[in-house]
Amino acid sequence: MTTEPAGFFEFSVDADAASDGTATVLVRGELDLSTASQLRDRLFGLLEAGTNSVTLDVSGLSFIDSTGLGVIVAVVKRARQQGGNLVLRGPSRSARKVIDISGLSQIVEIID
Repeated sequence: MTTEPAGFFEFSVDADAASDGTATVLVRGELDLSTASQLRDRLFGLLEAGTNSVTLDVSGLSFIDSTGLGVIVAVVKRARQQGGNLVLRGPSRSARKVIDISGLSQIVEIID
């Protein structure tokens, strides 16, 4: 049995895609260089399968770095090319600060 430090959350991505082309994706843990590809692959897979409107629930993120921000930007671009969009929901105070400083909040709708 491994013991994880207090506050450590294993990274996970859970998607709920609907038949109407929408999906809600809940991401938990730390979104960084080592986990960003998991999120990118899941989101691009949804877009390739016909989803065009994604709500990315980031309320469970404990950390996000520039690699994670880059994934979100890439997915927004791809979704918009397909006539869709991506919305961020529930960023923590620290995640919102990073999103605002990076300028991402200027191109992505954020639902608190």
